Amino acid sequence: MPLHEVAVVAFPGISPFHLSVPSTVFTSRSRSAPEPRYRVTVCAQLPGVLSTDAGYDLVVAHGLEALTSAQTVVIPSWNTAIEPPDELVDAVREAHARGARVVALCLGSFVVAAAGLVDGREVATHWSAAPELARRTPSATVRSDVLWCDLGDVVTSAGVAAALDCCLHVVRSDHGASYAADLARTLVLAPHRDGSQAQYIRAPVAPHEGPDTFESAIAWATARLDQPLDLDTWAASAHQSRRTFTRQFRARTGTSPGQWLLRQRLIRARVLLETTDQTVEVVAAASGFGSSAALRQHFAREFRTSPRRHRSAFRP
Repeated sequence: MPLHEVAVVAFPGISPFHLSVPSTVFTSRSRSAPEPRYRVTVCAQLPGVLSTDAGYDLVVAHGLEALTSAQTVVIPSWNTAIEPPDELVDAVREAHARGARVVALCLGSFVVAAAGLVDGREVATHWSAAPELARRTPSATVRSDVLWCDLGDVVTSAGVAAALDCCLHVVRSDHGASYAADLARTLVLAPHRDGSQAQYIRAPVAPHEGPDTFESAIAWATARLDQPLDLDTWAASAHQSRRTFTRQFRARTGTSPGQWLLRQRLIRARVLLETTDQTVEVVAAASGFGSSAALRQHFAREFRTSPRRHRSAFRP
């Protein structure tokens, strides 16, 4: 399998953590597939010694010519006090025009916005920078309420931990849910946090020591994804009323019980399609969709493809 070429753009004053996120995710190996899938090249407008905000310098050997052959271009962050230089903006715009996927993590969204890649579209960024990005790019819909936003050709995310989620999402899109889940275990990351999850979630501290009834309710539902689950029964498993359970569920996860359940069933269906020879009808039943028609409908809405095409794309 040819390696997928990834160019990561560094700049003076960059955070080493932000710079390391795409390299960490894309160059890590999973136990099920130890061979590399990506080749990462770090580049800069002016290659050489670059300062960081961590008190030490980096040596970057490659210039922006790395973007001319990259299949994915990653802007891991940006200094919003500085306008993105024309040379960088032009290089990103040209890479996108020839078909490269552009991924902007955290404040990297300011670069893709400057390149005009999100005009009339949605763009995610760190919640604290959202008002400024909206002021600079009034034609875009700035999302400060989600972890990441995938437009297909442009992917943007919130910062820090959300950047890890976003890069893992890119791997999942390229190589399937099973491979990405194995990679997440290698990196000790959550296998999947949905892009629509809120950036900031109030997570109340348990009022007393002992088992977490909420986590127990999550485990209870996960073990019964193939069964019809009504909200009243699910709430009763946590010894809560329907209303209390729904309110606390959203506070803990940033989504509703119904949305969470649908996402978990889609994840299970993807894994079964990628790792077994079960028919679509059997996968639908095992994932709790009841019928292959229901599975196809949700699959098309969420992933813009069919279960059969997904299987053919990700089965070895």
